[in-house]
This record gives sequence, C-alpha cells and structure tokens, in this order.
Amino acid sequence: MRFNNNTYGDYNLIMGLDHDAIRSAYPEAVTIDDGTGAFDINGKQLTLDSAKVTAARKVLDDAWAATEYQRKRKEEYPSWEDQMDKIYHSGIDAWKADIKAIKDKYPKP
Repeated sequence: MRFNNNTYGDYNLIMGLDHDAIRSAYPEAVTIDDGTGAFDINGKQLTLDSAKVTAARKVLDDAWAATEYQRKRKEEYPSWEDQMDKIYHSGIDAWKADIKAIKDKYPKP
C-alpha cells in the first residue's frame, strides 16, 4: 500500500491511481504514473476529478458484474473435445442437457 501526499486536481493519491478508471474517464490520458499523475499526448498533466474517476470505476465495476455469469459458465463448460465426445457417444440431446444445466445454474441477469 502506498501513502503519500500527492494531489492531482481534487484526486488525492492514497493507494495509487486507478489506471483503468482514469483511462475510461479521461480518454486523452496516454500516460499514468502513480507518483506523478496522468498526462496527455503532449505531456501536459491532466487535472483529475475524483468524482469523475469514481463514476468511471462504478461503470467498469457494473460492466464486470453484468458478465459474471459468462465467466462462471466458461469455467464450468467442458472442453470442446469433451463436448464433441459427448455428442458423438450420447447424442446432441444429451450434450444440450449438460450445457443447459450450466446455463440454468448461471443465468443471464
């Protein structure tokens, strides 16, 4: 954990900058350094607004949460080889039942 007294606009640096949220909130940011701040293509330091960065973080977190079911399904799906083997030996309906069970376990929101 980093603690220092750097301030960039009204964004106080306590644990390091949230690079993803800053890039989302400030598309013109091409360089972000935890020690010196965010800069545009010309090297001009950007003034970071903590409310804007926090709002961008919320959008990113909400998007991540909205696709959690996809990540969980992916972890549980059998490999393609195993799926093809299931279809070959047990038929398409058995394969569909296996896949449906996983989809039902992790439904879309």
